[in-house]
Amino acid sequence: MSGPFIFIATNRLKAGKLDDERARVPGLVDFIEANEPRLIAFNEYVKDEGTEVAVVQVHPDADSMATHMKVGKEHFAEAYAEYLEPESTLQIYGTLKGDLIEAMSAAAQTEADENSVTIREAFAGFDRLPHS
Repeated sequence: MSGPFIFIATNRLKAGKLDDERARVPGLVDFIEANEPRLIAFNEYVKDEGTEVAVVQVHPDADSMATHMKVGKEHFAEAYAEYLEPESTLQIYGTLKGDLIEAMSAAAQTEADENSVTIREAFAGFDRLPHS
């Protein structure tokens, strides 16, 4: 079964960086929207106390996620250098393949422990997303 590729990354913000993150993300969103026409949804959410953010992405397939990892590479490096703590919790819903395995493995190497990456493959369901 194929289905959408869903990626959720949760990160702690560096101390005092919430306002900077709020200022940074709209430009990132504009960049991603302009350069990734297949990406269905890209949203960042902040925890009430402003100490943590989560990015939720919905892609039509794993190839779209692989493109995202390439297109945004410099932006992601800047985010971790300036605004986000390196420890993340990653949730991946979909099949990893090809270049995406390497990209996700590299992302996972920043993890504090092996339990912070969850990968689940689709086996049943439906969606009403446009398929290419």
